[in-house]
Amino acid sequence: MNLIMNVIAIASVATASLAPSRAELPSLVIQNHRSVAFLQERQTLKDEYLGTDSLLQYFNQTSAELERQVAGLSEAQLQFKPASDKWSISQCLEHIIRSERMIFDMAKKGLNQDPQPERRNEIKLTDENLKNALTDRSQKYQAPKELQPEGIYKNVRTALTDFNAARQPVLDYIKKADVEDLRNHVSDSPTGPIDGYQALMFIAGHCARHTKQIAEIKADPNFPKK
Repeated sequence: MNLIMNVIAIASVATASLAPSRAELPSLVIQNHRSVAFLQERQTLKDEYLGTDSLLQYFNQTSAELERQVAGLSEAQLQFKPASDKWSISQCLEHIIRSERMIFDMAKKGLNQDPQPERRNEIKLTDENLKNALTDRSQKYQAPKELQPEGIYKNVRTALTDFNAARQPVLDYIKKADVEDLRNHVSDSPTGPIDGYQALMFIAGHCARHTKQIAEIKADPNFPKK
């Protein structure tokens, strides 16, 4: 699981910039000398109370937004590239699908290891920090060779069928998972320690990132009308 962020190679810089500063903490917290760690502990307790419902909701949200963005697109629209060195929507879809499978496999390897509840206080990122970092399109990164897409999709139906096939095992896994067990599986990443819940969240966040990229392609002035 510690390879997840290395493989996708995003969020390390963006996440650091999103860490809460003392000036951003509520005045009451500052006056009482509360720490960022305290607030993160409160957030973790809240997430545990919600169980995996919040995580499933995020997956469903990102699935729905991807489907909304690509609905009704033609082959010409799927294959359009804003520039020779830019991806098409077809390539974005292919990259999302490949990544869903690879990141999930890596996450499961980490979750199959022994839990490390004693390391939970090492985690400095809240779930929202991680989401925001993953979807920050101001930071661009090069995908690794094995996740470089060719643009194989010529129709939306085939792409979404493959996407749903890649995502369903993740959803099935989350539905059976115990949230405390997920939180107790701590591993290292370029941004610092993350837990198993966040490792799975990475999958949906990565999808959301490239769904934003699809929206950017559609907004190009030369994007085909049909």
